[in-house]
Amino acid sequence: MASNLVSKLFRPSVFTQLASLRSGCVSRVKAAAGIRHFSSDPPPENISRYPVPYKKELPYDIVELMEEVESKGGFLPNVFKVLSHRPAEFRAFFAYYNELMNKESGGLTKADRELIVVATSIHNKCLYCVVSHSALHRIYSKKPTLSDQVVVNYENAELSPRERAMLDFAMAVCRCDTITEQHFQSLEEVGFDREDAWDIAAITAFFAMSNRLAHLTDMRPNLEFYNMGRLPRDKSKDKGQVKGE
Repeated sequence: MASNLVSKLFRPSVFTQLASLRSGCVSRVKAAAGIRHFSSDPPPENISRYPVPYKKELPYDIVELMEEVESKGGFLPNVFKVLSHRPAEFRAFFAYYNELMNKESGGLTKADRELIVVATSIHNKCLYCVVSHSALHRIYSKKPTLSDQVVVNYENAELSPRERAMLDFAMAVCRCDTITEQHFQSLEEVGFDREDAWDIAAITAFFAMSNRLAHLTDMRPNLEFYNMGRLPRDKSKDKGQVKGE
């Protein structure tokens, strides 16, 4: 079960980026010394104002999921650690996250979904979601600067008409504007349908909750997220690592 959820939460390209970044971080020194921090160990940095449970205190399925994410990605995103404070809500959160962000149907791409999160999270002033989902957008879109432009002002960003209509609708939902037929017509003019509109709205609504949980807990982004996807991956290093394994 954990393996299926991990594979859906993170695509192979994300795992590769996470692992390559992790290899260049200070944690590499700790790994060489045989030191490894698991999700439920006391974090060396302050990532939440709520206590992060010890590994032995967590249900097995949550520990299994965390360890697999950490093993495949090279580090564990802090959202896993922070939300493990409430295991039942942790499960519900990631189940709904997976349904919204990794569904195979509909007109939204992976990059589209991440860009919605970035635009609405900056409106909600959520540091964690802006930083982490900007990183994911860079990886999925292969556009290293677009999410930064959206963070400053999406209306001035180098967006396609389709992306602009998508973010206009997401922001209308985010601001709790009255949604009218004109909103749907604007989406339909660039190729979206009513089910896509539901997806855009649902992602916006879900991350409005996530943003507020991040505010409550004072959740801090992992340092690894800041550089993810900014530079092309050196494939020669990947080949060398495979040969050395």
